[in-house]
Amino acid sequence: MKISYEGKTVIVTGAAGGLGKSMSRLFAECGANVAVCDIAGGEAITEEINNAGGTAKYYRFDIRDREQIEKAFAGIKNDFGSIDVLVNNAGINGGPEERKTVEFYSDGLWDKIISIDLDGVYKCSKAAIPYMQNGGAILNISSVVGVVPLRNQCGFAAAKAGVVNLTKAMAIEMAPKKIRVNCICPGTIGIAVTNTLWTDDSAMKGLLAHIPLGRQAVPDEIAAPTVFVCSDYASYMTGAVITVDGGWTAGGYARNF
Repeated sequence: MKISYEGKTVIVTGAAGGLGKSMSRLFAECGANVAVCDIAGGEAITEEINNAGGTAKYYRFDIRDREQIEKAFAGIKNDFGSIDVLVNNAGINGGPEERKTVEFYSDGLWDKIISIDLDGVYKCSKAAIPYMQNGGAILNISSVVGVVPLRNQCGFAAAKAGVVNLTKAMAIEMAPKKIRVNCICPGTIGIAVTNTLWTDDSAMKGLLAHIPLGRQAVPDEIAAPTVFVCSDYASYMTGAVITVDGGWTAGGYARNF
């Protein structure tokens, strides 16, 4: 089986981060025109893809700003001729010092997480759909925390759970337009933004003890199923919520962490 995106344009939001870079790189290796989208820092992965013989262009915008999104997506359509796949990957969470129980949780942090992690998915999807007149695929990145919440992360848990149900609602509504909508819920990934939360050995050991495979994912282990789910090989898959977490949620492990 060889997955090909030749002639197709793939939008990846949050493409400057560790997971977004991996997704962008793998889509490009499969022949896609990659629209690298982020508020900052997208130059490096764009240059890497182009230097490797792929095709990528960086579109800088704030995912909270509908006007900026619509302008960028119009530019993508103009530059590449189509929008075939949207990967809603952009997202944030609170840092270690910001993670508190709900009564002490920052209203500002709540608003920021919801505006990026949930509203951003809605706004980008709404902007992309009109360009998918011949069908397409939307893949939303949620989290295991959107399936089973963790303590002191109420904003992140609410946003990512919202992404799960938004995915299902969109899948039902967009099926007549031949637009498939699915969701991947990653577990912990060995990237810088995650590892800042587990800075000592005991914390990391405690985390890994709740994962049957006993380790964090590497970004490519999330990017690979993303590329598959958006491909023609997954043509009968829509409304699916897929955990890619090393077995973390298989036995309710996350509830106890």
